[in-house]
Amino acid sequence: MKKIILWLMVIQGALMATQLQEVSINDTKVAVVFEEGGYIPIVSIQLVFENAGHLSTKIDGLADMSAKLLNEGTAKDGSIGFATKLDDHAIDIAVHVGRESLVIEVSALKSEFAYAVEQLVALLKDPNYTQEALGHIKHQKMGWLTQKKSDFDYIAATALRETLFKGEALAKPYDGTVQSIEKMTVQDIQTFIQTHLGYNNVIAVVGGDIRFAEAESYLKEILVLLPKVETEPVEMISVSDKKTLVLLEEETEQSNIFFGAPFDYDYSQKDQYKAKIAEYLLGGGGFGSRLMEEIRVKRGLTYGVYASLRRTKSASYLSGSLQTKLSTQDEAKALIQQVVDDFVNKGITAKELEDTKKFLLGSEPLRTETLSQRLGRAYSHYYYDRPLDFSTQQLEKIASVSLEEMNTFITSHKELSHISFAIVTKKSTDKKEQEDKKEEK
Repeated sequence: MKKIILWLMVIQGALMATQLQEVSINDTKVAVVFEEGGYIPIVSIQLVFENAGHLSTKIDGLADMSAKLLNEGTAKDGSIGFATKLDDHAIDIAVHVGRESLVIEVSALKSEFAYAVEQLVALLKDPNYTQEALGHIKHQKMGWLTQKKSDFDYIAATALRETLFKGEALAKPYDGTVQSIEKMTVQDIQTFIQTHLGYNNVIAVVGGDIRFAEAESYLKEILVLLPKVETEPVEMISVSDKKTLVLLEEETEQSNIFFGAPFDYDYSQKDQYKAKIAEYLLGGGGFGSRLMEEIRVKRGLTYGVYASLRRTKSASYLSGSLQTKLSTQDEAKALIQQVVDDFVNKGITAKELEDTKKFLLGSEPLRTETLSQRLGRAYSHYYYDRPLDFSTQQLEKIASVSLEEMNTFITSHKELSHISFAIVTKKSTDKKEQEDKKEEK
């Protein structure tokens, strides 16, 4: 069965091969992750700017606000006028930002794609650097931040980040604060865009009903507009191992528990398949995971509990969450610690490994069904300095990994037991109870 699945994936990869190409812009070879797929007459180009995300700025929320301003169209047409032009041709131009990168995407029907590129060029030449546009996105952002004051998951997640990454860029409110947004100027945003969006820190991801020669022509037309910018590698951020407990009192009827721990494992490691198996079994596999089995299935303390082993250029750590009754908060917290302790001390069983192999191998074709999925995976491999067939290589290793190898890997990561918690819980009216909680902190 495993051999059949792997063979089918090889055939699929041969029929729908994603390639790594290059485009020369001035003194730089720009990498292009490319796949031609003519079965649907749609074309998409994504420009991914490395180290232009939340972590690249000292002003809280600046990267996000810069992306939002670019979504406000051109100064000439304004937000509504630019959006109307796009809507009339069923074109989508969108800008969004993550921790490590900022992405500009343009997509349209093949018949409209030349016009779509024309509009993207107009946007890059004439962003809406106006007080009106800034005022609009400020109003939206401050409204969003105000709503988040009553979003207990957001509150707990933010507190956990501050605890795990104290003093580091990841601890900052990278979505911004009301104060940082109020102070932000058009010049701040303009400077960020001009110093972070360059032809020398971009990766292009292109797919759809387009030949590479056409894609190359479009990319040259777009990228020649960008400056050369100063580039720095993404710095690895350390994760606290102090097992801190943070209790946040709110008017809530349930406990929102977020937890995390260091995971001493680098994104460049070649045995990512072991981390993938461990993640699935600990908390990433839904009802196939230890956390779900012990906390929901056996005890019914929550509707769902999930945990992932995040492995990025900026940080490597365990991150998870659940919601439970106020009365079962302490029990759920203790169980999280117990499950992780048992996992890293005793490892997994032969049945758990076999079931996980069956799921990961059997479900793999679902992860490469669409062009978007394949391009996203290929981009990820390139970004993390891996060969484009890395996933296929990892599947072969998943199929052959032994129980002994997996348990050696899992039990070597005792640092996962150094769990910190950020819990949003009920406001206490009992003075003694408040004092006890302060001592716990």
